[in-house]
Amino acid sequence: PTEPSRRTLPSSSRRRPLSHAATRRRLKPFPPLLAPPPLQNPSSDDPPPTRNAMALSQGPKNNYRCDRSLQQFYTGGPFAVGRAPRGQGEGEEAFLACACGSELRVVSATDASAIGEPIDGDSEAVTGIALSPDSRLLFAAGHSKLIRVWDLASRTCIRSWKGHDGPVMAMSCHASGGLLATAGADKKVCVWDVDGGFCTHFFRGHTAVVTTIMFHKDPKRLLLFSGSDDGTVRVWNLESKKCIAVLNAHFSTVTSLALSEDGLTLLSAGRDKVVNVWDLRKYASKKTIPAYEMIEGVSFIGPGSGILACLGVEAAKLKEKTDGYFLTVGERGIVRIWCLESAVCVFEQQSSDVTINSENEESRRGFTATNMLPDDQGILCVTADQQFLFYSCTRTDEGTFQLNLYKRLIGYNDEILDLKFVGEEEQYLAVATNLEQVRVYDVASMSCSYVLAGHTEIVVCLDTCVSASGKTLVVTGSKDNTVSV
Repeated sequence: PTEPSRRTLPSSSRRRPLSHAATRRRLKPFPPLLAPPPLQNPSSDDPPPTRNAMALSQGPKNNYRCDRSLQQFYTGGPFAVGRAPRGQGEGEEAFLACACGSELRVVSATDASAIGEPIDGDSEAVTGIALSPDSRLLFAAGHSKLIRVWDLASRTCIRSWKGHDGPVMAMSCHASGGLLATAGADKKVCVWDVDGGFCTHFFRGHTAVVTTIMFHKDPKRLLLFSGSDDGTVRVWNLESKKCIAVLNAHFSTVTSLALSEDGLTLLSAGRDKVVNVWDLRKYASKKTIPAYEMIEGVSFIGPGSGILACLGVEAAKLKEKTDGYFLTVGERGIVRIWCLESAVCVFEQQSSDVTINSENEESRRGFTATNMLPDDQGILCVTADQQFLFYSCTRTDEGTFQLNLYKRLIGYNDEILDLKFVGEEEQYLAVATNLEQVRVYDVASMSCSYVLAGHTEIVVCLDTCVSASGKTLVVTGSKDNTVSV
């Protein structure tokens, strides 16, 4: 028998490819999406449409413009205060150059708004910052041991060099702008030529970390002062390249130095709870003033300052004296003003504007630095929890001196857990972060107007309302299992 042939389908039953027209006839379109029923003409009995219904009928907005923002700009450590022109005929504006992790951020001292883009520093934390006298150059150094010079206008690094064998702990620029002094954790003090980037002076003598450094105010007097963890203050002569004096009266870290207007008196403050007064003509100790707290910042009050006028000190009488007035800040979180001649505290804040947590030893230091603002704009104090407090002084009708907190800028908020607008006009914003307090910001200036303290653990939720009597209430819930109003 022959082999059976392969079976084939008849031509009538073979499957042919469908034409384009047949494909359109065979494919059925998808059912249309369910659309909302058309709006009917509301009668007089129907309620008016809600805001959400009106928003849905108008459709969502695709793009939103940021009106203002609350962003972090300071994580602790070094900072510097400078001045920059606002525009033609508008004068100058104070700004803050701050360390924010491994970045450098420049913000306005008015509302903490960013001025330019952040500056990418080293991959590690920034430990030292200084500004040139004209505030055009920014000097920064970190744990990478590299010193960099930044042009603030172009945001470019114009020069860099390796400075110390350890982190740079403090920096200071000479009044001429041509020299930069650095204090290192390697116990060394160096002076650098800004234009050339080379070392002009190399000083040894401290036996511990050098914590603070400062040039003499008079450009003709080439003197450099440095304080250290060894409790000493050393005076270096840049002409002879030698240490001409060792001021030894502290028993703990020297945290701050201040020079009088005439350049003849030096103040040194430390964590041994005293302020030492030095005569720079003889390089001898004039007196020791007990402060009864660890001092983190000391500053002279200039003869023409409005603070002295509010204190009732006449400028004519002050010129006749060789001594003046100075202020101190420290672990208690209060501002105190002292008379140098009598060594008496003439003003002390009755209560602190800093929330001090006694459970955390680091945060108990209250204020970490102070600075006299230019153009008699008041006093700037920096707290251990990254807050910038701005104070102004007034004199009441009764003749008493008052120190008023007129602005509080928050440098770091950590994780934001909840936030709500406050008030009928929503002019405030209450923010709960990883803290025991709630911070209430003024939306217009982004300044922290109120700090609500009372919880012992982190606040995790909050809500706001206006009572029938017109009072604005804030309700908070915390991990301490309590609710506060």
